[in-house]
Amino acid sequence: MRTEVITVRTGRSPAVTDITREAARFVQSEKDGLLHVFVPHATAGVAIIETGAGSDDDLLTAIGELLPTDDRWQHRHGSPGHGRDHVLPAWIAPYATLPVIDGQIALGTWQSICLVDPNGDNPSRQVRFSFIKG
Repeated sequence: MRTEVITVRTGRSPAVTDITREAARFVQSEKDGLLHVFVPHATAGVAIIETGAGSDDDLLTAIGELLPTDDRWQHRHGSPGHGRDHVLPAWIAPYATLPVIDGQIALGTWQSICLVDPNGDNPSRQVRFSFIKG
């Protein structure tokens, strides 16, 4: 297995950050196998979605409606409503595994690999790419 960690700056407000280019660079010299994308954080996830046509903003809106930033959460350190950030990985897993065929990630036409980070308390995130040869 080959692995690499990148740092992604997500900023101080909830963000959906497209990391497809970075993932594609990681596998470009490979043949067939599996790309595993993992975010080693308790308050972030990985989603395979369309970006640039509003879906990324729609996802943040849906997260805000499903998991509002209010005082209902028992987990209370950090910014107000931060407890919801710790619940996010139950809905948006902190990992995704994708097929790689001849050095290309086998994504659909409109699919992108995105880091989903609702937690403005941590403006920088780590993402681990791992490649397992087929």
